[in-house]
Amino acid sequence: MTIRIDKLPNGVTVATDTMSDVKTASLGIWVAAGARYEDEDEHGISHLLEHMAFKGTSRRNALQISEEIENVGGELNAATGIEVTSYYSRLLGKDIPLAFDLLSDILTNSSFELSELGREQSVIVQEIGGAADDPDDLVYDIFQETAFPKQAIGRPILGTPETVRSFTPEKLRAYLAKRYRGSRMIVAAAGAVDHDQLLAAAAQGLASIPNGDVAPATQARYAGGVEIRGRKLEQTHLVLGLEGVSYHAPDRFSMQAFVNLAGGGGSSRLFQEVRERRGLCYSIQAFHSSHQDVGLFGVSAGTDGRDTEELTRVVIAELHEAAEKATQAEVDRAKAQMKVGVLSALESASARADQLGGRLLAFGRAIPFEEIERKIEEITVESVRAAGRKLISGGKPTFVGVGEAKGLERAGAATEALQRRAA
Repeated sequence: MTIRIDKLPNGVTVATDTMSDVKTASLGIWVAAGARYEDEDEHGISHLLEHMAFKGTSRRNALQISEEIENVGGELNAATGIEVTSYYSRLLGKDIPLAFDLLSDILTNSSFELSELGREQSVIVQEIGGAADDPDDLVYDIFQETAFPKQAIGRPILGTPETVRSFTPEKLRAYLAKRYRGSRMIVAAAGAVDHDQLLAAAAQGLASIPNGDVAPATQARYAGGVEIRGRKLEQTHLVLGLEGVSYHAPDRFSMQAFVNLAGGGGSSRLFQEVRERRGLCYSIQAFHSSHQDVGLFGVSAGTDGRDTEELTRVVIAELHEAAEKATQAEVDRAKAQMKVGVLSALESASARADQLGGRLLAFGRAIPFEEIERKIEEITVESVRAAGRKLISGGKPTFVGVGEAKGLERAGAATEALQRRAA
Protein backbone atom coordinates (compact mmCIF):
# COMPACT_ATOMS: atom_id res chain seq x y z
CA MET A 1 0.00 0.00 0.00
CA THR A 2 1.45 3.35 -1.08
CA ILE A 3 -0.38 6.60 -0.28
CA ARG A 4 0.74 9.83 -1.92
CA ILE A 5 -0.81 13.24 -1.32
CA ASP A 6 -0.26 16.53 -3.14
CA LYS A 7 -2.02 19.88 -3.13
CA LEU A 8 -2.67 21.99 -6.22
CA PRO A 9 -2.16 25.78 -6.19
CA ASN A 10 -5.93 26.32 -5.95
CA GLY A 11 -6.16 24.23 -2.79
CA VAL A 12 -7.48 20.97 -4.30
CA THR A 13 -5.90 17.93 -2.63
CA VAL A 14 -5.00 14.95 -4.81
CA ALA A 15 -4.43 11.63 -3.03
CA THR A 16 -3.83 8.11 -4.29
CA ASP A 17 -3.62 4.72 -2.61
CA THR A 18 -1.90 2.41 -5.09
CA MET A 19 -2.69 -1.30 -4.90
CA SER A 20 -0.22 -3.25 -7.03
CA ASP A 21 -2.22 -6.48 -7.08
CA VAL A 22 -5.44 -5.19 -8.67
CA LYS A 23 -6.45 -4.13 -12.18
CA THR A 24 -9.44 -1.97 -11.30
CA ALA A 25 -9.58 1.42 -9.64
CA SER A 26 -11.97 3.68 -7.81
CA LEU A 27 -11.77 7.43 -8.32
CA GLY A 28 -13.78 10.18 -6.73
CA ILE A 29 -14.06 13.84 -5.86
CA TRP A 30 -15.25 14.64 -2.33
CA VAL A 31 -16.61 18.11 -1.59
CA ALA A 32 -17.41 19.59 1.83
CA ALA A 33 -20.74 20.85 0.54
CA GLY A 34 -23.41 18.63 2.06
CA ALA A 35 -26.91 19.48 3.21
CA ARG A 36 -25.91 21.15 6.49
CA TYR A 37 -24.17 23.94 4.56
CA GLU A 38 -27.41 25.08 2.94
CA ASP A 39 -29.23 28.27 3.90
CA GLU A 40 -32.95 27.93 4.51
CA ASP A 41 -33.82 29.00 0.97
CA GLU A 42 -31.26 26.48 -0.37
CA HIS A 43 -32.82 23.42 1.27
CA GLY A 44 -32.21 20.49 -1.09
CA ILE A 45 -29.89 22.32 -3.49
CA SER A 46 -26.85 20.14 -2.73
CA HIS A 47 -28.78 17.05 -3.79
CA LEU A 48 -30.29 18.70 -6.86
CA LEU A 49 -26.86 19.97 -7.93
CA GLU A 50 -25.48 16.43 -7.67
CA HIS A 51 -28.30 15.21 -9.95
CA MET A 52 -27.86 18.03 -12.44
CA ALA A 53 -24.13 17.35 -12.81
CA PHE A 54 -25.00 14.31 -14.94
CA LYS A 55 -27.53 16.08 -17.16
CA GLY A 56 -25.11 17.65 -19.63
CA THR A 57 -22.10 19.90 -19.95
CA SER A 58 -20.78 22.24 -22.61
CA ARG A 59 -18.93 19.23 -24.06
CA ARG A 60 -21.32 16.30 -23.56
CA ASN A 61 -25.04 15.66 -23.25
CA ALA A 62 -26.46 13.30 -20.60
CA LEU A 63 -26.48 10.28 -22.93
CA GLN A 64 -22.87 10.83 -23.95
CA ILE A 65 -21.80 10.97 -20.30
CA SER A 66 -23.43 7.59 -19.66
CA GLU A 67 -22.19 6.02 -22.87
CA GLU A 68 -18.55 7.06 -22.46
CA ILE A 69 -18.18 5.51 -19.01
CA GLU A 70 -20.18 2.39 -19.84
CA ASN A 71 -18.28 1.83 -23.11
CA VAL A 72 -15.27 0.92 -20.97
CA GLY A 73 -17.31 -1.11 -18.48
CA GLY A 74 -17.21 1.53 -15.78
CA GLU A 75 -19.81 3.27 -13.67
CA LEU A 76 -20.27 6.89 -12.67
CA ASN A 77 -22.37 7.95 -9.70
CA ALA A 78 -22.70 10.46 -6.87
CA ALA A 79 -24.12 10.81 -3.39
CA THR A 80 -25.19 13.69 -1.16
CA GLY A 81 -24.78 13.47 2.59
CA ILE A 82 -25.18 15.77 5.55
CA GLU A 83 -21.64 17.15 5.30
CA VAL A 84 -20.19 15.82 2.04
CA THR A 85 -21.18 15.41 -1.61
CA SER A 86 -19.16 12.86 -3.55
CA TYR A 87 -18.82 12.07 -7.24
CA TYR A 88 -17.12 8.78 -8.07
CA SER A 89 -16.30 6.21 -10.70
CA ARG A 90 -15.28 2.54 -10.67
CA LEU A 91 -13.53 1.07 -13.70
CA LEU A 92 -10.30 -0.45 -15.00
CA GLY A 93 -7.18 1.37 -13.90
CA LYS A 94 -6.10 2.08 -17.47
CA ASP A 95 -9.28 4.14 -17.96
CA ILE A 96 -8.70 6.51 -15.02
CA PRO A 97 -7.91 9.42 -17.43
CA LEU A 98 -11.34 9.05 -19.03
CA ALA A 99 -13.10 8.85 -15.69
CA PHE A 100 -11.36 11.95 -14.38
CA ASP A 101 -12.12 13.84 -17.57
CA LEU A 102 -15.80 13.02 -17.08
CA LEU A 103 -15.81 13.94 -13.39
CA SER A 104 -14.00 17.24 -13.90
CA ASP A 105 -16.26 18.04 -16.85
CA ILE A 106 -19.50 17.58 -14.89
CA LEU A 107 -18.16 19.67 -12.01
CA THR A 108 -16.76 22.58 -14.01
CA ASN A 109 -18.82 22.69 -17.21
CA SER A 110 -22.37 21.68 -16.29
CA SER A 111 -24.83 23.50 -18.52
CA PHE A 112 -27.85 23.45 -16.16
CA GLU A 113 -30.17 23.58 -19.15
CA LEU A 114 -33.64 24.76 -18.14
CA SER A 115 -35.51 21.84 -19.70
CA GLU A 116 -33.23 19.31 -18.00
CA LEU A 117 -33.62 21.16 -14.71
CA GLY A 118 -37.40 20.95 -14.92
CA ARG A 119 -37.30 17.22 -15.58
CA GLU A 120 -34.88 16.55 -12.74
CA GLN A 121 -36.90 18.65 -10.33
CA SER A 122 -39.89 16.44 -11.12
CA VAL A 123 -37.79 13.32 -10.54
CA ILE A 124 -36.66 14.56 -7.13
CA VAL A 125 -40.18 15.60 -6.12
CA GLN A 126 -41.20 12.00 -6.88
CA GLU A 127 -38.26 10.80 -4.79
CA ILE A 128 -39.44 12.99 -1.90
CA GLY A 129 -42.93 11.53 -2.24
CA GLY A 130 -41.54 8.01 -2.23
CA ALA A 131 -39.61 8.68 0.97
CA ALA A 132 -42.72 10.12 2.63
CA ASP A 133 -44.70 7.00 1.66
CA ASP A 134 -42.06 4.61 3.03
CA PRO A 135 -42.16 4.50 6.85
CA ASP A 136 -38.65 3.03 6.93
CA ASP A 137 -37.29 6.19 5.27
CA LEU A 138 -39.70 8.62 6.88
CA VAL A 139 -38.93 7.62 10.47
CA TYR A 140 -35.22 8.42 10.01
CA ASP A 141 -35.96 11.84 8.48
CA ILE A 142 -38.26 12.66 11.40
CA PHE A 143 -35.65 11.39 13.84
CA GLN A 144 -32.95 13.69 12.46
CA GLU A 145 -35.32 16.65 12.41
CA THR A 146 -36.51 16.05 15.98
CA ALA A 147 -32.96 15.70 17.27
CA PHE A 148 -31.87 18.93 15.53
CA PRO A 149 -34.98 21.07 15.04
CA LYS A 150 -34.93 24.18 12.84
CA GLN A 151 -31.37 23.54 11.70
CA ALA A 152 -29.86 22.58 8.37
CA ILE A 153 -28.33 19.44 9.91
CA GLY A 154 -31.81 18.30 10.87
CA ARG A 155 -33.53 18.90 7.53
CA PRO A 156 -34.10 16.08 5.02
CA ILE A 157 -31.31 16.00 2.44
CA LEU A 158 -33.80 15.82 -0.46
CA GLY A 159 -35.44 19.15 0.35
CA THR A 160 -39.16 19.82 -0.06
CA PRO A 161 -41.19 19.97 -3.27
CA GLU A 162 -41.45 23.74 -2.83
CA THR A 163 -37.74 24.39 -2.34
CA VAL A 164 -36.66 21.97 -5.08
CA ARG A 165 -39.00 23.59 -7.62
CA SER A 166 -37.77 27.06 -6.65
CA PHE A 167 -34.19 26.53 -7.85
CA THR A 168 -33.06 28.13 -11.10
CA PRO A 169 -29.88 27.63 -13.15
CA GLU A 170 -28.58 30.88 -11.68
CA LYS A 171 -29.21 29.65 -8.14
CA LEU A 172 -27.33 26.41 -8.87
CA ARG A 173 -24.36 28.31 -10.31
CA ALA A 174 -24.30 30.65 -7.32
CA TYR A 175 -24.26 27.75 -4.86
CA LEU A 176 -21.57 25.98 -6.88
CA ALA A 177 -19.38 29.10 -6.85
CA LYS A 178 -19.96 29.64 -3.13
CA ARG A 179 -19.36 26.11 -1.84
CA TYR A 180 -17.22 24.24 -4.39
CA ARG A 181 -13.85 25.70 -3.45
CA GLY A 182 -10.45 24.08 -3.86
CA SER A 183 -9.68 24.01 -0.16
CA ARG A 184 -12.86 21.98 0.37
CA MET A 185 -12.26 19.40 -2.37
CA ILE A 186 -10.40 16.09 -2.34
CA VAL A 187 -9.57 14.04 -5.43
CA ALA A 188 -8.87 10.51 -4.22
CA ALA A 189 -8.24 7.25 -6.03
CA ALA A 190 -7.29 3.73 -4.99
CA GLY A 191 -6.34 0.60 -6.88
CA ALA A 192 -4.50 0.53 -10.18
CA VAL A 193 -3.81 4.24 -10.29
CA ASP A 194 -0.78 6.34 -11.27
CA HIS A 195 -0.41 9.29 -8.89
CA ASP A 196 1.57 11.55 -11.18
CA GLN A 197 -0.85 10.96 -14.05
CA LEU A 198 -3.85 11.81 -11.85
CA LEU A 199 -2.11 14.87 -10.40
CA ALA A 200 -1.45 16.24 -13.88
CA ALA A 201 -5.04 15.56 -14.94
CA ALA A 202 -6.40 17.31 -11.85
CA ALA A 203 -4.15 20.33 -12.36
CA GLN A 204 -5.63 20.76 -15.82
CA GLY A 205 -9.23 19.62 -15.31
CA LEU A 206 -9.87 21.49 -12.05
CA ALA A 207 -7.85 24.63 -12.79
CA SER A 208 -11.01 26.74 -12.89
CA ILE A 209 -12.05 25.77 -9.34
CA PRO A 210 -11.46 28.84 -7.14
CA ASN A 211 -9.69 28.76 -3.81
CA GLY A 212 -10.69 30.82 -0.80
CA ASP A 213 -12.55 30.44 2.45
CA VAL A 214 -16.17 29.37 2.76
CA ALA A 215 -18.61 30.13 5.55
CA PRO A 216 -18.50 27.33 8.15
CA ALA A 217 -21.53 25.25 9.00
CA THR A 218 -23.61 26.55 11.89
CA GLN A 219 -22.80 24.80 15.16
CA ALA A 220 -25.23 21.93 15.65
CA ARG A 221 -27.54 22.13 18.69
CA TYR A 222 -28.97 18.82 19.80
CA ALA A 223 -32.42 19.23 21.35
CA GLY A 224 -34.30 15.92 21.38
CA GLY A 225 -38.00 15.39 21.96
CA VAL A 226 -40.91 13.18 20.98
CA GLU A 227 -42.61 13.14 17.57
CA ILE A 228 -45.41 10.74 16.68
CA ARG A 229 -46.94 10.26 13.23
CA GLY A 230 -50.07 8.14 13.50
CA ARG A 231 -50.68 5.89 10.50
CA LYS A 232 -52.58 2.71 9.81
CA LEU A 233 -49.71 0.31 9.14
CA GLU A 234 -49.14 -3.38 9.67
CA GLN A 235 -45.97 -2.55 11.58
CA THR A 236 -45.00 0.41 13.76
CA HIS A 237 -41.59 1.92 13.08
CA LEU A 238 -39.68 3.70 15.83
CA VAL A 239 -36.29 5.19 16.63
CA LEU A 240 -35.07 6.03 20.13
CA GLY A 241 -31.92 8.11 20.30
CA LEU A 242 -29.53 10.30 22.24
CA GLU A 243 -26.82 12.84 21.51
CA GLY A 244 -23.64 11.07 20.46
CA VAL A 245 -20.08 12.27 19.85
CA SER A 246 -18.32 13.94 16.93
CA TYR A 247 -15.67 12.18 14.89
CA HIS A 248 -13.10 14.36 16.65
CA ALA A 249 -14.11 13.11 20.13
CA PRO A 250 -11.38 11.16 21.96
CA ASP A 251 -13.90 8.51 23.06
CA ARG A 252 -15.40 7.87 19.63
CA PHE A 253 -13.88 4.37 19.39
CA SER A 254 -15.24 3.40 22.81
CA MET A 255 -18.60 4.80 21.76
CA GLN A 256 -18.60 2.60 18.66
CA ALA A 257 -17.76 -0.44 20.78
CA PHE A 258 -20.71 0.40 23.04
CA VAL A 259 -22.98 0.67 19.98
CA ASN A 260 -21.78 -2.71 18.69
CA LEU A 261 -22.31 -4.61 21.92
CA ALA A 262 -25.65 -2.89 22.55
CA GLY A 263 -27.18 -3.54 19.15
CA GLY A 264 -24.62 -4.29 16.48
CA GLY A 265 -25.41 -7.88 15.56
CA GLY A 266 -27.12 -11.14 16.40
CA SER A 267 -25.14 -11.57 19.62
CA SER A 268 -25.83 -8.02 20.84
CA ARG A 269 -27.83 -7.33 23.97
CA LEU A 270 -30.76 -5.73 22.18
CA PHE A 271 -31.11 -8.44 19.54
CA GLN A 272 -30.93 -11.20 22.12
CA GLU A 273 -33.31 -9.64 24.63
CA VAL A 274 -35.81 -7.89 22.37
CA ARG A 275 -36.06 -10.40 19.53
CA GLU A 276 -34.75 -13.75 20.69
CA ARG A 277 -36.07 -13.87 24.27
CA ARG A 278 -39.18 -11.70 23.99
CA GLY A 279 -40.12 -11.85 20.29
CA LEU A 280 -41.02 -8.16 20.22
CA CYS A 281 -39.68 -7.45 16.74
CA TYR A 282 -38.15 -9.01 13.65
CA SER A 283 -35.10 -6.73 13.56
CA ILE A 284 -33.52 -4.20 15.87
CA GLN A 285 -30.23 -2.34 15.56
CA ALA A 286 -28.20 0.37 17.23
CA PHE A 287 -26.30 2.94 15.18
CA HIS A 288 -24.17 6.02 15.65
CA SER A 289 -23.46 8.77 13.11
CA SER A 290 -20.63 11.22 13.75
CA HIS A 291 -20.25 14.70 12.27
CA GLN A 292 -17.64 17.42 12.72
CA ASP A 293 -19.19 18.86 15.89
CA VAL A 294 -21.83 16.40 17.09
CA GLY A 295 -22.99 12.81 16.90
CA LEU A 296 -26.30 11.00 17.03
CA PHE A 297 -26.95 7.59 18.57
CA GLY A 298 -30.10 5.65 17.83
CA VAL A 299 -31.90 2.32 18.18
CA SER A 300 -34.35 1.49 15.42
CA ALA A 301 -36.96 -1.26 15.29
CA GLY A 302 -40.22 -2.27 13.69
CA THR A 303 -42.85 -3.93 15.85
CA ASP A 304 -46.54 -4.60 16.35
CA GLY A 305 -48.25 -1.46 17.61
CA ARG A 306 -49.36 -3.33 20.74
CA ASP A 307 -45.76 -4.09 21.67
CA THR A 308 -44.28 -0.63 21.20
CA GLU A 309 -44.31 0.44 24.84
CA GLU A 310 -42.84 -2.84 26.10
CA LEU A 311 -40.14 -2.80 23.42
CA THR A 312 -39.18 0.77 24.36
CA ARG A 313 -38.94 -0.05 28.05
CA VAL A 314 -36.78 -3.09 27.33
CA VAL A 315 -34.47 -1.04 25.11
CA ILE A 316 -34.04 1.55 27.88
CA ALA A 317 -33.29 -1.14 30.46
CA GLU A 318 -30.75 -2.84 28.20
CA LEU A 319 -28.93 0.41 27.45
CA HIS A 320 -28.59 1.09 31.16
CA GLU A 321 -27.48 -2.47 31.79
CA ALA A 322 -24.84 -2.25 29.05
CA ALA A 323 -23.52 1.04 30.40
CA GLU A 324 -23.10 -0.42 33.88
CA LYS A 325 -22.25 -4.07 33.26
CA ALA A 326 -20.67 -4.48 29.83
CA THR A 327 -18.40 -7.52 30.08
CA GLN A 328 -14.89 -8.20 28.86
CA ALA A 329 -16.22 -10.81 26.45
CA GLU A 330 -18.68 -8.32 24.95
CA VAL A 331 -16.02 -5.65 24.57
CA ASP A 332 -13.60 -8.11 22.96
CA ARG A 333 -16.30 -9.15 20.49
CA ALA A 334 -17.10 -5.52 19.65
CA LYS A 335 -13.41 -4.79 19.09
CA ALA A 336 -13.10 -7.81 16.80
CA GLN A 337 -16.07 -6.57 14.76
CA MET A 338 -14.46 -3.15 14.44
CA LYS A 339 -11.14 -4.66 13.30
CA VAL A 340 -12.79 -6.83 10.68
CA GLY A 341 -14.67 -3.81 9.36
CA VAL A 342 -11.43 -1.87 8.95
CA LEU A 343 -9.53 -4.80 7.44
CA SER A 344 -12.33 -5.59 5.00
CA ALA A 345 -12.15 -2.04 3.70
CA LEU A 346 -8.45 -2.48 2.99
CA GLU A 347 -9.28 -5.21 0.48
CA SER A 348 -11.56 -2.97 -1.60
CA ALA A 349 -10.35 -0.19 -3.87
CA SER A 350 -13.72 1.55 -3.55
CA ALA A 351 -13.67 1.48 0.25
CA ARG A 352 -10.06 2.67 0.37
CA ALA A 353 -10.74 5.59 -1.95
CA ASP A 354 -13.83 6.49 0.05
CA GLN A 355 -11.93 6.38 3.33
CA LEU A 356 -9.01 8.36 1.92
CA GLY A 357 -11.24 11.11 0.56
CA GLY A 358 -13.45 11.23 3.63
CA ARG A 359 -10.63 11.28 6.16
CA LEU A 360 -8.72 13.97 4.32
CA LEU A 361 -11.82 16.17 4.43
CA ALA A 362 -12.56 15.38 8.08
CA PHE A 363 -9.08 15.23 9.62
CA GLY A 364 -6.82 16.83 7.04
CA ARG A 365 -4.67 13.70 6.81
CA ALA A 366 -4.72 10.05 5.82
CA ILE A 367 -4.99 7.78 8.86
CA PRO A 368 -3.00 4.54 8.62
CA PHE A 369 -4.56 1.23 9.59
CA GLU A 370 -1.97 0.75 12.33
CA GLU A 371 -3.17 3.90 14.10
CA ILE A 372 -6.80 2.81 13.94
CA GLU A 373 -5.87 -0.69 15.14
CA ARG A 374 -4.02 0.85 18.09
CA LYS A 375 -7.04 2.97 18.99
CA ILE A 376 -9.26 -0.10 18.90
CA GLU A 377 -6.82 -2.05 21.08
CA GLU A 378 -6.86 0.77 23.64
CA ILE A 379 -10.60 0.27 24.22
CA THR A 380 -11.28 -1.17 27.68
CA VAL A 381 -14.35 -2.36 29.55
CA GLU A 382 -14.30 0.79 31.65
CA SER A 383 -13.94 3.11 28.63
CA VAL A 384 -16.94 1.44 26.99
CA ARG A 385 -19.03 1.68 30.15
CA ALA A 386 -18.01 5.34 30.52
CA ALA A 387 -19.05 6.04 26.93
CA GLY A 388 -22.41 4.42 27.60
CA ARG A 389 -22.96 6.38 30.82
CA LYS A 390 -22.00 9.62 29.07
CA LEU A 391 -24.43 8.84 26.26
CA ILE A 392 -27.36 8.13 28.56
CA SER A 393 -26.81 11.08 30.89
CA GLY A 394 -25.97 13.55 28.14
CA GLY A 395 -29.35 15.06 27.38
CA LYS A 396 -32.97 14.66 26.47
CA PRO A 397 -33.83 11.52 24.48
CA THR A 398 -35.23 11.69 20.97
CA PHE A 399 -38.15 9.37 20.27
CA VAL A 400 -39.99 9.21 16.97
CA GLY A 401 -42.48 6.75 15.60
CA VAL A 402 -44.67 6.10 12.59
CA GLY A 403 -47.62 3.77 13.03
CA GLU A 404 -50.24 3.00 15.67
CA ALA A 405 -50.51 6.26 17.60
CA LYS A 406 -51.66 5.06 21.03
CA GLY A 407 -48.83 2.61 21.45
CA LEU A 408 -46.31 5.16 20.27
CA GLU A 409 -47.62 7.81 22.64
CA ARG A 410 -47.20 5.43 25.57
CA ALA A 411 -43.74 4.49 24.35
CA GLY A 412 -42.80 8.15 24.00
CA ALA A 413 -43.85 8.78 27.59
CA ALA A 414 -41.77 5.77 28.66
CA THR A 415 -38.59 7.45 27.42
CA GLU A 416 -38.78 9.68 30.49
CA ALA A 417 -37.49 6.64 32.39
CA LEU A 418 -34.22 6.98 30.51
CA GLN A 419 -33.65 10.44 31.94
CA ARG A 420 -34.90 9.57 35.43
CA ARG A 421 -32.54 6.61 35.72
CA ALA A 422 -29.62 8.63 34.41
CA ALA A 423 -30.24 11.51 36.83
